[in-house]
Amino acid sequence: MPSRIIATVFDCRDAETLAAFWCTALGLRITRRWRDAHGTEYIESDGDPVLLFHPVSEQKRAKNRVHIDVRAPGPQYDEVARLVALGGRVVTDDETVPWVVMQDPEGNEFCVLPPENA
Repeated sequence: MPSRIIATVFDCRDAETLAAFWCTALGLRITRRWRDAHGTEYIESDGDPVLLFHPVSEQKRAKNRVHIDVRAPGPQYDEVARLVALGGRVVTDDETVPWVVMQDPEGNEFCVLPPENA
């Protein structure tokens, strides 16, 4: 039997802020907080897979090698505006591709795609 993804983990400086951004963006809830053996507090969302926010001391330094794509539930640019209002930032809006590249409040890249039927 193959492995399966159980969590998407965000290393982050401010777990509270990043968890709030992604949970609001994706309509998730924070369901659990727990500490590891070193006393580091993790924040976990509901969903399948869950989102897990892991506090780290270092800043993000390079482009993500893996990123999240989200599909807008309605007009794509309405969703982009909503995500900007939550603390996201538009990085690239290239009209030759159907997605808008954004960053979350800690600089992690993600893409916003138009609705499936658009």
